[in-house]
Amino acid sequence: MSSQKIVRAAAVQIAPVFDSPTGTVDKVCQAIADAARQGAQLVVFPETFVPYYPYFSFVLPPVQSGSEHLKLYEHAPTVPGPMTEAVAAQARALSVVVVLGVNERDHGSLYNTQLIFDENGQLALKRRKITPTFHERMIWGQGDASGLKVVETGIGRIGALACWEHYNPLARYALMAQHEEIHCSQFPGSLVGPIFADQIEVTIRHHALESGCFVVNATGWLSDEQIAAVTPDPGLQKALRGGCCTAIVSPEGQHLAEPLRSGEGIVIADLDMTLITKRKRMMDSVGHYARPELLSLRIDDRAATPMFADTSAPKAGLPAFATTPFIPDSEEISHALR
Repeated sequence: MSSQKIVRAAAVQIAPVFDSPTGTVDKVCQAIADAARQGAQLVVFPETFVPYYPYFSFVLPPVQSGSEHLKLYEHAPTVPGPMTEAVAAQARALSVVVVLGVNERDHGSLYNTQLIFDENGQLALKRRKITPTFHERMIWGQGDASGLKVVETGIGRIGALACWEHYNPLARYALMAQHEEIHCSQFPGSLVGPIFADQIEVTIRHHALESGCFVVNATGWLSDEQIAAVTPDPGLQKALRGGCCTAIVSPEGQHLAEPLRSGEGIVIADLDMTLITKRKRMMDSVGHYARPELLSLRIDDRAATPMFADTSAPKAGLPAFATTPFIPDSEEISHALR
């Protein structure tokens, strides 16, 4: 449990910079400073905010999206790299925990990656979205469960998921079972329409209630000029509006500040950490309200890798039976005697 009774959190809703490799990172560092001046100890940014969410993939057919996809590759940061160094330096200088969504480039692939920097500027967690959603599967590779971790920071235990990962109840439960105190959620914003904002609100309030934690949610924002830059088609432009619900929710499912549904801005609220125990006294879904002997979660949290050393393989020059003797089981013996 956090030793601090009150934590001030900030959820940022701002527009990215489309045509600059460092422009969005500059806005991130400025927003961290703006939030810190208002006393924020935690600052959360939208999904894949650096350099920007691939809005083009939602409205352009794959055959027309090649140039935009390659542009995203060109601007996508590596982790670690200059982008992480800049954000880490700002977090360290201002003693702020930062949760940032990025398009991570790993050689020939892009990933939807969430980064958590602690108040000392250390990269406490790098995790990749487990399954990109719908159009996103043309853009990003899949993550693994090695990042389904809750990290200890100076302001409490923090977990994070991106967008529709919140509709994977077992992914949420993995964080709940690690007793997250502050859940940081990220959505793209400026997508689908008003119904998306309504769904986001329902989703984050439900997770707060079910997990007994605070939820700090950040969604992105696009200006009219940026929407026109993605597509000149007025009909398709409608799909790039709405969908914004930057908000902070208590363990009792209540908004702690007015949600931001349009425009740029920062939502700030004080988190009374004693509300966590107040909620869990009534319903602790991974404690006294759980039935692990009936229902439990098994997780493979090994990092997925395309190559690994097989230490169980026979040594060179020796036949397989020299290192792995064949011992038939009872079923094989019975079959042989028939």
